[in-house]
Amino acid sequence: MIGAHPQPDSAPAPPLETPATAPPRRMTGAQICLESLLREGVDTIFGYPGGANLYLYRWLPDYPNLHHILVRHEQGAAHAADGYARSRRGAVGVCFATSGPGALNLVTGLGTAFMDSVPVIAITGQVPVSAIGTDSFQESDVIGSTMSVVKHSYLLTRVEDIAPTIKEAFHVARSGRPGPVVIDFPKDLQAAVGEFNYPEEPVRMRSFPPPPQPDPNQLREIARIIKEAKRPVILSGRGVLISGAEQELLELSHRAHIPVGWTLLGTGAFPLQDPMALQMVGFMGAGYTNKAVCDADVVIMIGMRCDDRVTTRLDSFAPRVEHLIHIDIDPAEIGKSVVPHLSVVADAKTALSRLLPMVEPKREHEWLTQIDQWKEEHPIHYVRREGFLQPQEVLEAMYSRCKDEAIVVADVGQNQIWAALWFNYAKPGLFLNSGGLGTMGYAFPASMGVKFSNPDRTVFCVTGEGGFMMNMQEMATMVENNIDVKVIILNNASLGMVRQFQDDFYDGVRSAVDLTFTPDFVKLGEAFGMKAMTTRRLEDVGPMLDEALAHKGPVLLNFDIDPDANVYPIVPLGKGMLDFVEAS
Repeated sequence: MIGAHPQPDSAPAPPLETPATAPPRRMTGAQICLESLLREGVDTIFGYPGGANLYLYRWLPDYPNLHHILVRHEQGAAHAADGYARSRRGAVGVCFATSGPGALNLVTGLGTAFMDSVPVIAITGQVPVSAIGTDSFQESDVIGSTMSVVKHSYLLTRVEDIAPTIKEAFHVARSGRPGPVVIDFPKDLQAAVGEFNYPEEPVRMRSFPPPPQPDPNQLREIARIIKEAKRPVILSGRGVLISGAEQELLELSHRAHIPVGWTLLGTGAFPLQDPMALQMVGFMGAGYTNKAVCDADVVIMIGMRCDDRVTTRLDSFAPRVEHLIHIDIDPAEIGKSVVPHLSVVADAKTALSRLLPMVEPKREHEWLTQIDQWKEEHPIHYVRREGFLQPQEVLEAMYSRCKDEAIVVADVGQNQIWAALWFNYAKPGLFLNSGGLGTMGYAFPASMGVKFSNPDRTVFCVTGEGGFMMNMQEMATMVENNIDVKVIILNNASLGMVRQFQDDFYDGVRSAVDLTFTPDFVKLGEAFGMKAMTTRRLEDVGPMLDEALAHKGPVLLNFDIDPDANVYPIVPLGKGMLDFVEAS
């Protein structure tokens, strides 16, 4: 977008009119940006001001319908925007940061959103257009630095491009497979004056077209394969949740009596208590799910990337399959790791809704009986140790109070897998976590965004002490805004997943995993003005959770759990799907 130079910083700002009712007029670039965000339905922005985005903050108070949340670190802003969008279908998260270190602090959050297909708009301040490329103070190459972790990016250079670019950016973020978009916004352009005319016509871009419609011939072939299948399995991923295809998935499973397993990111797409439910698949999946996939003659993968956490050793994935089917909105995912026999590039909801009328009712009694037997032989369970609180005991108490409605945001590590495996909703629910990038520190700031996006829902944040401390500065944000999130720390005084790997796969040598030097979390919470409690006793867990739920505002709950509690089942590194090790 190279063109005429914008007006200098000293250009006088026009008098402001009421943003919602003002006719088209001349205004600053910063005002054009804020007006454009309103046009896209934005109501919440997570941000941090600095020298290169202060013109945005100069005008922000004049837009009361744009609720700005001051985070304490830019990574917190990106994760909060992610949680805001991830937890409400159709929503787009928005975050602000200044240039240089501010913009670069967003990268981890943008990478998290990119890997998990979350629509986020990051608007970063930048040095003046004339100074770009001169190593000016707090200049960074935001476009180059974020290129691998965003769906698209823009560098604004003309004031007349601001509104069209914002409209286009939201289209890109939402369309097809969603993802994050960066808009780099030079400081002088924020002050420049121009005409505000928000484009009314729909965005059309060759690079980001609407998702293709599923080929009816391919769908008929899938229906025929399902009819002839003796041992079918469905694996669902986050694409089912993004597209809102949970009901169609349920109907397909019930019509043809096909058992359904899921990826870590697909947790919550299928009700666990349904008789057709399997469990999570792969590296830390249930043994009976892995056995079903390995013995299946038909595997239908829907809205999933089929990465190494699903397949484990690639040659061990579905070795007896005769028909491997992949339905995904992103053609780049088809055949990237596992080559299917038949693929459909389409939105999951569209594909399943059109497939359903073609599928004949059927039931393979022998296959379902076999799966029930595997469930009995390889249940998800844990071992209690006298005198130690087990993480699953905490989670069972938490989930019993969720009533199939609360949103659970898990961090990364052992706490994430425990929370996923013990997720027990009777209907499709909301379980959120950083699955693709595996970002420690994600859950706490993301849960803030989740609560803003879903103010009427209970929100639990499940984390470990290691991940919590990576972004615990956001306690100030939570308390300042009275964000009603119940934070559960499963504290095992170590980097638990790393410790387990070192014990099991790296000769038992524990190195740099000890976190015994951690703060007193009750005193820490109280220092921030946050209600906080702690225990190591099982009899305290229920009463603490009840007290937390009765409190209107954020609560920090520290549970000192068994320091040697491990995640099971698990497939040892380098092994195949059937080499899973279970709790004993």
